[in-house]
Amino acid sequence: MLPIHIITIKMQFLYNLFIRLFGLSVLLVSPFNMKARKWIIGRRGILDKLKNDIRKTDDVIWFHCASLGEFEQGKPVIEKLRSTFRGYKILLTFFSPSGYDIRQDYKGADFVYYLPNDTPFNARQFIEIVHPRLVFFIKYEFWFNYINELNRNNIPIYIVSAIFRRGQYFFKPWGWWGRRQLQKVTYFFVQDENSLALLRLVKVYHAEISGDTRFDRVAELAREKSTFPVIERFKNNKAVFIAGSTWPADEDLLLEVLKKSKEDFKIIVAPHIVNNEHISQLMNKFSNYQPVCLSDEGNDQFNQSRVMIIDSIGKLSKIYEYGTLAYIGGGFGVGIHNTLEAATYGMPVIFGPNYQRFREAVELMELGCAFPIHNADECAEVLNLLLTDKLKYDECATSARQYVLQNAGATDKVIEKAKEYLVVN
Repeated sequence: MLPIHIITIKMQFLYNLFIRLFGLSVLLVSPFNMKARKWIIGRRGILDKLKNDIRKTDDVIWFHCASLGEFEQGKPVIEKLRSTFRGYKILLTFFSPSGYDIRQDYKGADFVYYLPNDTPFNARQFIEIVHPRLVFFIKYEFWFNYINELNRNNIPIYIVSAIFRRGQYFFKPWGWWGRRQLQKVTYFFVQDENSLALLRLVKVYHAEISGDTRFDRVAELAREKSTFPVIERFKNNKAVFIAGSTWPADEDLLLEVLKKSKEDFKIIVAPHIVNNEHISQLMNKFSNYQPVCLSDEGNDQFNQSRVMIIDSIGKLSKIYEYGTLAYIGGGFGVGIHNTLEAATYGMPVIFGPNYQRFREAVELMELGCAFPIHNADECAEVLNLLLTDKLKYDECATSARQYVLQNAGATDKVIEKAKEYLVVN
Protein backbone atom coordinates (compact mmCIF):
# COMPACT_ATOMS: atom_id res chain seq x y z
CA MET A 1 0.00 0.00 0.00
CA LEU A 2 1.44 3.36 -1.04
CA PRO A 3 1.66 6.13 1.59
CA ILE A 4 -1.33 8.48 1.54
CA HIS A 5 0.69 11.49 0.44
CA ILE A 6 2.02 9.58 -2.58
CA ILE A 7 -1.50 8.55 -3.59
CA THR A 8 -2.65 12.16 -3.16
CA ILE A 9 0.11 13.39 -5.46
CA LYS A 10 -0.89 10.81 -8.05
CA MET A 11 -4.56 11.81 -7.85
CA GLN A 12 -3.68 15.48 -8.22
CA PHE A 13 -1.51 14.63 -11.22
CA LEU A 14 -4.36 12.71 -12.86
CA TYR A 15 -6.84 15.49 -12.15
CA ASN A 16 -4.54 18.16 -13.58
CA LEU A 17 -3.83 15.97 -16.61
CA PHE A 18 -7.56 15.64 -17.22
CA ILE A 19 -8.06 19.42 -16.91
CA ARG A 20 -5.30 20.11 -19.44
CA LEU A 21 -6.57 17.46 -21.85
CA PHE A 22 -10.05 18.92 -21.57
CA GLY A 23 -8.73 22.40 -22.42
CA LEU A 24 -6.77 20.97 -25.33
CA SER A 25 -9.79 19.09 -26.68
CA VAL A 26 -11.90 22.26 -26.58
CA LEU A 27 -9.15 24.10 -28.45
CA LEU A 28 -8.97 21.38 -31.11
CA VAL A 29 -12.71 21.41 -31.82
CA SER A 30 -13.08 25.20 -31.57
CA PRO A 31 -12.62 25.83 -35.33
CA PHE A 32 -15.69 23.64 -35.95
CA ASN A 33 -17.85 24.33 -32.89
CA MET A 34 -19.19 27.78 -31.98
CA LYS A 35 -19.62 27.02 -28.28
CA ALA A 36 -16.06 25.71 -27.99
CA ARG A 37 -14.77 28.74 -29.90
CA LYS A 38 -16.50 31.09 -27.47
CA TRP A 39 -15.08 29.09 -24.54
CA ILE A 40 -11.53 29.62 -25.86
CA ILE A 41 -11.85 33.23 -27.04
CA GLY A 42 -13.60 34.34 -23.86
CA ARG A 43 -10.66 33.18 -21.74
CA ARG A 44 -7.88 34.84 -23.71
CA GLY A 45 -5.96 37.35 -21.62
CA ILE A 46 -8.47 37.01 -18.83
CA LEU A 47 -5.96 37.27 -15.97
CA ASP A 48 -4.57 40.53 -17.39
CA LYS A 49 -8.10 41.90 -17.72
CA LEU A 50 -8.81 41.02 -14.11
CA LYS A 51 -5.62 42.81 -13.01
CA ASN A 52 -6.81 45.94 -14.77
CA ASP A 53 -10.31 45.79 -13.29
CA ILE A 54 -9.80 44.73 -9.68
CA ARG A 55 -7.81 46.95 -7.34
CA LYS A 56 -5.84 45.73 -4.33
CA THR A 57 -8.12 47.78 -2.09
CA ASP A 58 -11.36 46.22 -3.41
CA ASP A 59 -13.28 43.93 -1.06
CA VAL A 60 -14.56 41.28 -3.44
CA ILE A 61 -17.24 38.63 -3.04
CA TRP A 62 -16.86 35.99 -5.74
CA PHE A 63 -19.76 33.99 -7.19
CA HIS A 64 -19.18 31.17 -9.65
CA CYS A 65 -21.94 29.56 -11.74
CA ALA A 66 -21.53 26.85 -14.35
CA SER A 67 -24.19 28.26 -16.64
CA LEU A 68 -27.48 30.12 -16.80
CA GLY A 69 -29.47 27.73 -14.63
CA GLU A 70 -26.98 28.02 -11.78
CA PHE A 71 -26.95 31.79 -12.20
CA GLU A 72 -30.71 31.85 -11.61
CA GLN A 73 -30.04 30.00 -8.34
CA GLY A 74 -27.27 32.39 -7.36
CA LYS A 75 -29.05 35.60 -8.36
CA PRO A 76 -31.25 35.95 -5.23
CA VAL A 77 -28.14 35.58 -3.05
CA ILE A 78 -26.16 38.07 -5.12
CA GLU A 79 -28.87 40.70 -4.90
CA LYS A 80 -29.56 40.20 -1.20
CA LEU A 81 -25.82 40.33 -0.44
CA ARG A 82 -25.44 43.49 -2.49
CA SER A 83 -28.17 45.25 -0.52
CA THR A 84 -26.98 43.92 2.86
CA PHE A 85 -23.19 44.33 2.47
CA ARG A 86 -22.89 47.53 0.46
CA GLY A 87 -19.15 48.04 0.78
CA TYR A 88 -18.24 44.96 -1.25
CA LYS A 89 -17.85 44.38 -4.96
CA ILE A 90 -19.33 41.37 -6.71
CA LEU A 91 -17.34 39.24 -9.15
CA LEU A 92 -19.44 36.79 -11.17
CA THR A 93 -17.79 34.04 -13.22
CA PHE A 94 -19.20 31.46 -15.62
CA PHE A 95 -17.86 28.20 -16.97
CA SER A 96 -20.18 27.99 -19.98
CA PRO A 97 -20.72 30.43 -22.86
CA SER A 98 -24.48 29.88 -22.56
CA GLY A 99 -24.39 31.57 -19.17
CA TYR A 100 -21.82 34.25 -19.96
CA ASP A 101 -23.38 35.31 -23.27
CA ILE A 102 -26.74 36.07 -21.66
CA ARG A 103 -25.53 37.60 -18.36
CA GLN A 104 -22.29 39.36 -19.29
CA ASP A 105 -24.05 42.72 -18.82
CA TYR A 106 -25.75 41.76 -15.55
CA LYS A 107 -25.99 44.93 -13.46
CA GLY A 108 -26.01 43.10 -10.14
CA ALA A 109 -22.28 42.32 -10.46
CA ASP A 110 -19.35 44.71 -10.71
CA PHE A 111 -17.31 42.27 -12.81
CA VAL A 112 -18.49 39.42 -15.06
CA TYR A 113 -15.94 36.99 -16.53
CA TYR A 114 -15.35 33.46 -17.68
CA LEU A 115 -13.60 31.29 -15.11
CA PRO A 116 -10.07 30.43 -16.28
CA ASN A 117 -9.50 26.70 -16.70
CA ASP A 118 -8.80 24.99 -13.38
CA THR A 119 -5.02 24.55 -13.61
CA PRO A 120 -2.78 25.13 -10.57
CA PHE A 121 -1.22 28.21 -12.22
CA ASN A 122 -4.56 29.78 -13.13
CA ALA A 123 -5.97 29.13 -9.68
CA ARG A 124 -2.99 30.75 -7.94
CA GLN A 125 -2.99 33.78 -10.21
CA PHE A 126 -6.76 34.21 -10.10
CA ILE A 127 -6.95 34.10 -6.29
CA GLU A 128 -3.99 36.44 -5.94
CA ILE A 129 -5.59 39.01 -8.27
CA VAL A 130 -9.15 38.73 -6.98
CA HIS A 131 -8.29 38.22 -3.26
CA PRO A 132 -11.96 37.48 -2.43
CA ARG A 133 -13.29 37.87 1.10
CA LEU A 134 -15.92 35.17 0.57
CA VAL A 135 -16.65 32.73 -2.27
CA PHE A 136 -19.93 31.16 -3.41
CA PHE A 137 -19.97 28.18 -5.77
CA ILE A 138 -23.47 27.37 -6.96
CA LYS A 139 -24.87 23.82 -6.88
CA TYR A 140 -22.44 21.47 -8.65
CA GLU A 141 -19.18 23.32 -9.10
CA PHE A 142 -16.15 21.55 -7.57
CA TRP A 143 -12.98 22.89 -9.19
CA PHE A 144 -10.34 21.35 -7.00
CA ASN A 145 -7.36 23.60 -7.77
CA TYR A 146 -9.48 26.65 -6.97
CA ILE A 147 -10.74 24.98 -3.80
CA ASN A 148 -7.16 24.07 -2.79
CA GLU A 149 -5.94 27.61 -3.39
CA LEU A 150 -8.83 29.17 -1.48
CA ASN A 151 -8.27 26.77 1.40
CA ARG A 152 -4.54 27.52 1.42
CA ASN A 153 -5.31 31.23 1.72
CA ASN A 154 -7.98 30.73 4.43
CA ILE A 155 -10.71 32.17 2.21
CA PRO A 156 -14.15 30.80 3.13
CA ILE A 157 -16.05 28.85 0.48
CA TYR A 158 -19.82 28.32 0.52
CA ILE A 159 -21.53 25.83 -1.78
CA VAL A 160 -25.12 27.05 -2.30
CA SER A 161 -28.15 24.97 -3.31
CA ALA A 162 -25.98 21.86 -3.44
CA ILE A 163 -27.54 18.53 -4.20
CA PHE A 164 -25.79 15.19 -3.86
CA ARG A 165 -26.72 11.74 -5.14
CA ARG A 166 -25.40 8.36 -4.07
CA GLY A 167 -24.07 7.66 -7.56
CA GLN A 168 -21.55 10.53 -7.41
CA TYR A 169 -17.95 9.47 -7.05
CA PHE A 170 -17.60 11.23 -3.69
CA PHE A 171 -19.59 8.35 -2.20
CA LYS A 172 -17.85 5.47 -3.98
CA PRO A 173 -15.27 3.36 -2.11
CA TRP A 174 -12.55 4.78 -4.36
CA GLY A 175 -13.75 8.40 -4.03
CA TRP A 176 -11.69 9.25 -0.94
CA TRP A 177 -9.64 11.95 -2.75
CA GLY A 178 -12.81 13.81 -3.71
CA ARG A 179 -14.09 13.47 -0.14
CA ARG A 180 -10.90 15.12 1.11
CA GLN A 181 -11.62 18.06 -1.17
CA LEU A 182 -15.14 18.38 0.28
CA GLN A 183 -13.56 18.85 3.69
CA LYS A 184 -11.91 22.03 2.38
CA VAL A 185 -15.27 23.69 1.72
CA THR A 186 -16.27 25.95 4.60
CA TYR A 187 -20.02 25.29 4.49
CA PHE A 188 -22.62 23.50 2.39
CA PHE A 189 -26.19 24.72 1.93
CA VAL A 190 -27.93 21.63 0.59
CA GLN A 191 -31.35 21.28 -0.96
CA ASP A 192 -32.66 18.19 0.80
CA GLU A 193 -32.33 15.63 3.59
CA ASN A 194 -30.82 13.02 1.28
CA SER A 195 -27.92 15.34 0.39
CA LEU A 196 -27.28 16.10 4.05
CA ALA A 197 -27.33 12.40 4.93
CA LEU A 198 -24.83 11.58 2.17
CA LEU A 199 -22.44 14.26 3.42
CA ARG A 200 -22.70 12.95 6.96
CA LEU A 201 -22.01 9.45 5.68
CA VAL A 202 -18.57 10.63 4.54
CA LYS A 203 -18.01 12.68 7.72
CA VAL A 204 -18.80 16.09 6.22
CA TYR A 205 -20.75 17.80 9.01
CA HIS A 206 -20.37 21.47 8.08
CA ALA A 207 -23.70 21.59 6.25
CA GLU A 208 -27.38 22.36 6.66
CA ILE A 209 -30.59 22.03 4.70
CA SER A 210 -31.45 25.45 3.31
CA GLY A 211 -33.61 24.45 0.36
CA ASP A 212 -33.17 25.69 -3.17
CA THR A 213 -32.62 29.41 -3.82
CA ARG A 214 -34.44 28.98 -7.15
CA PHE A 215 -37.68 29.15 -5.17
CA ASP A 216 -36.73 32.64 -4.01
CA ARG A 217 -35.83 33.61 -7.56
CA VAL A 218 -39.08 32.41 -9.13
CA ALA A 219 -41.20 33.82 -6.31
CA GLU A 220 -39.58 37.17 -7.08
CA LEU A 221 -40.35 36.69 -10.79
CA ALA A 222 -44.05 36.38 -10.04
CA ARG A 223 -43.95 39.73 -8.23
CA GLU A 224 -42.24 41.50 -11.13
CA LYS A 225 -44.69 42.47 -13.84
CA SER A 226 -43.50 42.42 -17.45
CA THR A 227 -45.31 43.60 -20.52
CA PHE A 228 -45.14 42.01 -23.96
CA PRO A 229 -47.74 43.78 -26.15
CA VAL A 230 -46.94 41.39 -29.00
CA ILE A 231 -47.87 38.38 -26.85
CA GLU A 232 -51.04 40.12 -25.68
CA ARG A 233 -52.02 40.57 -29.34
CA PHE A 234 -51.22 36.94 -30.06
CA LYS A 235 -53.11 35.66 -27.00
CA ASN A 236 -56.31 37.50 -27.97
CA ASN A 237 -58.10 36.31 -24.79
CA LYS A 238 -57.52 32.63 -25.62
CA ALA A 239 -55.99 29.92 -23.43
CA VAL A 240 -52.24 29.69 -24.05
CA PHE A 241 -50.14 26.52 -23.74
CA ILE A 242 -46.53 27.65 -23.22
CA ALA A 243 -43.88 25.10 -24.15
CA GLY A 244 -40.55 26.06 -22.60
CA SER A 245 -37.03 24.86 -23.47
CA THR A 246 -38.26 22.38 -26.06
CA TRP A 247 -36.16 19.93 -28.06
CA PRO A 248 -37.14 18.45 -31.46
CA ALA A 249 -38.88 15.45 -29.82
CA ASP A 250 -41.01 17.85 -27.76
CA GLU A 251 -41.81 19.95 -30.81
CA ASP A 252 -42.96 16.91 -32.79
CA LEU A 253 -45.24 16.00 -29.89
CA LEU A 254 -46.69 19.51 -29.71
CA LEU A 255 -47.57 19.38 -33.40
CA GLU A 256 -49.47 16.12 -32.80
CA VAL A 257 -51.24 17.66 -29.79
CA LEU A 258 -52.48 20.51 -31.97
CA LYS A 259 -53.91 17.98 -34.39
CA LYS A 260 -55.51 15.80 -31.69
CA SER A 261 -56.85 18.29 -29.15
CA LYS A 262 -60.52 19.25 -29.27
CA GLU A 263 -60.07 22.52 -27.38
CA ASP A 264 -59.40 25.96 -28.80
CA PHE A 265 -56.06 27.18 -27.48
CA LYS A 266 -52.80 28.69 -28.70
CA ILE A 267 -49.23 27.49 -28.26
CA ILE A 268 -46.10 29.51 -27.55
CA VAL A 269 -42.94 27.49 -28.28
CA ALA A 270 -39.68 28.64 -26.67
CA PRO A 271 -37.09 26.23 -28.14
CA HIS A 272 -33.90 25.28 -26.33
CA ILE A 273 -32.00 25.70 -29.60
CA VAL A 274 -32.37 29.26 -30.85
CA ASN A 275 -30.70 29.83 -34.19
CA ASN A 276 -31.93 30.79 -37.63
CA GLU A 277 -31.89 27.23 -38.94
CA HIS A 278 -33.97 25.81 -36.11
CA ILE A 279 -36.43 28.71 -36.08
CA SER A 280 -36.99 28.14 -39.81
CA GLN A 281 -37.56 24.45 -39.16
CA LEU A 282 -40.19 25.27 -36.54
CA MET A 283 -41.94 27.73 -38.82
CA ASN A 284 -42.17 24.98 -41.44
CA LYS A 285 -43.25 22.36 -38.90
CA PHE A 286 -46.19 24.46 -37.71
CA SER A 287 -46.97 26.00 -41.11
CA ASN A 288 -50.60 24.85 -41.05
CA TYR A 289 -51.24 27.01 -37.96
CA GLN A 290 -50.08 30.40 -39.27
CA PRO A 291 -46.99 30.57 -37.04
CA VAL A 292 -45.45 33.90 -36.06
CA CYS A 293 -42.22 34.82 -34.29
CA LEU A 294 -41.97 37.03 -31.23
CA SER A 295 -39.75 39.40 -33.22
CA ASP A 296 -42.40 39.84 -35.96
CA GLU A 297 -43.98 42.87 -34.32
CA GLY A 298 -45.23 44.24 -37.64
CA ASN A 299 -46.99 41.00 -38.58
CA ASP A 300 -50.75 41.48 -38.89
CA GLN A 301 -51.47 37.75 -38.40
CA PHE A 302 -50.94 37.66 -34.62
CA ASN A 303 -54.65 37.43 -33.78
CA GLN A 304 -55.28 34.62 -36.26
CA SER A 305 -52.14 32.60 -35.55
CA ARG A 306 -52.25 29.57 -33.24
CA VAL A 307 -48.48 29.22 -32.79
CA MET A 308 -45.84 31.71 -31.71
CA ILE A 309 -42.12 30.87 -31.82
CA ILE A 310 -39.84 32.67 -29.34
CA ASP A 311 -36.82 33.45 -31.51
CA SER A 312 -34.64 35.04 -28.82
CA ILE A 313 -33.19 33.93 -25.49
CA GLY A 314 -33.59 35.11 -21.91
CA LYS A 315 -37.33 35.89 -22.06
CA LEU A 316 -39.04 32.60 -21.19
CA SER A 317 -39.26 33.15 -17.42
CA LYS A 318 -41.26 36.35 -18.01
CA ILE A 319 -43.37 34.96 -20.85
CA TYR A 320 -44.76 32.24 -18.58
CA GLU A 321 -46.85 35.01 -17.00
CA TYR A 322 -49.10 34.89 -20.07
CA GLY A 323 -49.71 31.15 -19.89
CA THR A 324 -52.68 29.01 -18.93
CA LEU A 325 -50.74 25.73 -18.91
CA ALA A 326 -47.07 24.90 -19.37
CA TYR A 327 -45.16 22.14 -21.11
CA ILE A 328 -41.56 21.71 -19.90
CA GLY A 329 -39.16 20.40 -22.53
CA GLY A 330 -36.39 17.82 -22.20
CA GLY A 331 -38.41 14.94 -20.80
CA PHE A 332 -37.87 12.82 -23.91
CA GLY A 333 -34.12 13.37 -23.68
CA VAL A 334 -31.63 13.74 -20.83
CA GLY A 335 -34.16 15.33 -18.48
CA ILE A 336 -36.63 18.15 -18.07
CA HIS A 337 -35.78 21.82 -17.70
CA ASN A 338 -37.02 24.31 -15.11
CA THR A 339 -40.55 23.60 -13.84
CA LEU A 340 -40.52 26.29 -11.15
CA GLU A 341 -40.53 29.25 -13.54
CA ALA A 342 -43.95 28.09 -14.74
CA ALA A 343 -45.30 26.89 -11.37
CA THR A 344 -44.68 30.25 -9.71
CA TYR A 345 -47.38 31.78 -11.94
CA GLY A 346 -49.90 29.17 -10.79
CA MET A 347 -49.75 26.99 -13.87
CA PRO A 348 -50.19 23.22 -14.03
CA VAL A 349 -47.16 21.73 -15.82
CA ILE A 350 -46.83 18.83 -18.26
CA PHE A 351 -43.57 17.09 -19.13
CA GLY A 352 -42.11 13.95 -20.67
CA PRO A 353 -41.18 10.72 -18.86
CA ASN A 354 -37.59 11.58 -17.88
CA TYR A 355 -38.26 13.70 -14.80
CA GLN A 356 -37.39 11.48 -11.82
CA ARG A 357 -34.04 13.16 -11.08
CA PHE A 358 -35.74 16.53 -10.54
CA ARG A 359 -37.07 16.84 -7.02
CA GLU A 360 -39.44 19.73 -7.69
CA ALA A 361 -41.02 17.88 -10.62
CA VAL A 362 -41.65 14.83 -8.46
CA GLU A 363 -43.08 16.94 -5.65
CA LEU A 364 -45.32 18.92 -8.00
CA MET A 365 -46.60 15.64 -9.41
CA GLU A 366 -47.32 14.34 -5.90
CA LEU A 367 -49.30 17.52 -5.24
CA GLY A 368 -51.37 16.84 -8.33
CA CYS A 369 -50.31 19.89 -10.32
CA ALA A 370 -47.74 18.25 -12.62
CA PHE A 371 -48.49 15.61 -15.22
CA PRO A 372 -45.87 13.31 -16.78
CA ILE A 373 -46.87 12.05 -20.22
CA HIS A 374 -45.44 9.51 -22.67
CA ASN A 375 -46.99 10.55 -25.96
CA ALA A 376 -49.16 13.11 -27.71
CA ASP A 377 -52.40 11.27 -26.87
CA GLU A 378 -51.70 11.53 -23.16
CA CYS A 379 -50.69 15.17 -23.48
CA ALA A 380 -53.88 16.05 -25.37
CA GLU A 381 -55.94 14.21 -22.76
CA VAL A 382 -54.41 16.18 -19.87
CA LEU A 383 -54.70 19.42 -21.80
CA ASN A 384 -58.37 18.86 -22.59
CA LEU A 385 -59.14 17.93 -18.96
CA LEU A 386 -57.54 21.05 -17.51
CA LEU A 387 -59.09 23.37 -20.09
CA THR A 388 -62.61 22.04 -19.52
CA ASP A 389 -62.68 21.29 -15.76
CA LYS A 390 -62.35 24.70 -14.07
CA LEU A 391 -62.42 23.26 -10.55
CA LYS A 392 -59.60 20.84 -11.34
CA TYR A 393 -57.62 23.58 -13.04
CA ASP A 394 -58.02 26.00 -10.10
CA GLU A 395 -56.91 23.33 -7.61
CA CYS A 396 -53.79 22.61 -9.67
CA ALA A 397 -52.98 26.31 -10.11
CA THR A 398 -53.31 27.02 -6.38
CA SER A 399 -51.17 24.01 -5.43
CA ALA A 400 -48.42 25.03 -7.85
CA ARG A 401 -48.29 28.61 -6.57
CA GLN A 402 -48.35 27.57 -2.89
CA TYR A 403 -45.59 25.01 -3.47
CA VAL A 404 -43.23 27.75 -4.63
CA LEU A 405 -44.11 30.12 -1.78
CA GLN A 406 -43.83 27.45 0.91
CA ASN A 407 -40.33 26.47 -0.23
CA ALA A 408 -38.90 29.98 -0.46
CA GLY A 409 -36.48 31.31 2.15
CA ALA A 410 -33.13 29.66 1.34
CA THR A 411 -31.52 32.99 0.50
CA ASP A 412 -32.04 34.39 4.00
CA LYS A 413 -30.26 31.38 5.53
CA VAL A 414 -27.23 31.98 3.30
CA ILE A 415 -27.15 35.69 4.17
CA GLU A 416 -27.21 34.98 7.90
CA LYS A 417 -24.24 32.65 7.54
CA ALA A 418 -22.37 35.22 5.44
CA LYS A 419 -22.47 37.60 8.41
CA GLU A 420 -19.81 35.42 10.05
CA TYR A 421 -17.30 36.71 7.50
CA LEU A 422 -18.66 40.00 6.17
CA VAL A 423 -19.42 43.32 7.82
CA VAL A 424 -22.92 44.76 7.38
CA ASN A 425 -22.71 48.38 6.28
